[in-house]
Amino acid sequence: MKHFDFSGQTVIITGAAGALGSTTAELFFRAGANIALVDINFAKLTHPRWKHAKNVDLFETDLTDVNSVNNSVANIIEHFGQIDCLANVAGGFKMGPQVHETPVSDWDFMMNMNAKSVFMMCRATIPHMLEKKKGKIVNIGARAAVQPKAKMAPYCASKAAVITLTECLAAEYKMQNININCILPGTIDTPQNREDMPDANFSNWVPTTDLANEILHLCSEQAKGITGAAVPVYGKS
Repeated sequence: MKHFDFSGQTVIITGAAGALGSTTAELFFRAGANIALVDINFAKLTHPRWKHAKNVDLFETDLTDVNSVNNSVANIIEHFGQIDCLANVAGGFKMGPQVHETPVSDWDFMMNMNAKSVFMMCRATIPHMLEKKKGKIVNIGARAAVQPKAKMAPYCASKAAVITLTECLAAEYKMQNININCILPGTIDTPQNREDMPDANFSNWVPTTDLANEILHLCSEQAKGITGAAVPVYGKS
């Protein structure tokens, strides 16, 4: 495992209560970062690990609501004084029927959760990064964005939007010392995925630690020459 040092830096992690979000938070915590944990409600974030951690704070946020996002980002800046890195981990998956039978609500749900959430957080944090003349943003796409499957159209399209948004953002801000990349996970080894696919070979799936390490890498100085990339992290699957 690579050693990263984020001492003195502030990192926002969305979806911080989820499997990948919590792993990412743990690795940034070990690396000495100040951490803003963002999720839809405080109850999900009350992990004993963070109860007495002075460099960690919780921010209840609806990532699809502009006022909620703007207020949380303002509160994070007020609390920590700066934002150095944003890890847009929040997202979700919903299997569905074929497109002609897909409810419009399913399309909206996937687009809001996976794409709009990224847009909203980038929109709110980039002005601060421009002011500081530096920043790192890592978004979460998916292998399904580049290898689409049947009965997954809203999910695949929403994750493809994340890749394109990442490329647009990178092109817009690369001259302002803001690096913006995304990673493309294969099937992630989470309790929920194991429950949903009990007959699968879990050993071929991607551990959350592997994905979190790549997030830290892309937020580090080691990756200062990388922007606009979509990095595949597929494991053996």
